[in-house]
Amino acid sequence: MKPLFLLSLLFLSLSLFSAEIIGKVVGVSDGDTITVLDNLDKGKFRIRLDKIDAPEKKQAFGNKAKQFLSSLIFGKQVSIRYKAIDRYGRIIGLVYCDGAEINLVMVQNGYAWHYNSYDKTPVYIQAEIQARRDKKGLWADPNPINPYQFRKSQKKR
Repeated sequence: MKPLFLLSLLFLSLSLFSAEIIGKVVGVSDGDTITVLDNLDKGKFRIRLDKIDAPEKKQAFGNKAKQFLSSLIFGKQVSIRYKAIDRYGRIIGLVYCDGAEINLVMVQNGYAWHYNSYDKTPVYIQAEIQARRDKKGLWADPNPINPYQFRKSQKKR
């Protein structure tokens, strides 16, 4: 009973307060998922970038999104501010590197959609509108497919 209570307290505290991980990016899985080696205890954490959804690997611009994210942060020190863990055990967080909010940079450069179903942050909304207008990244495609729709169509197969 005690471990369950402590685990409940951990999740409750994560939902109420923001926590931070500082470490080195040792892996980039795709345009919105990275692995960070924590400076403190040398543990590895899988991080899902909050507020965005990047194209899947098998999708148009999937590899370009991964390459762009890698060029920004692979091998670098980052800070991740988070307050949630997803159903896959990944930490959902905002990634900061060299003074930039990397999640926002991905949207500004057209390598990710803003997750507007879950987030209403004005700067993200505006960043996607501007990237679309400028036809940056995936917005150069005449018919870009939202990753959510792509995943949904793959499940039907």
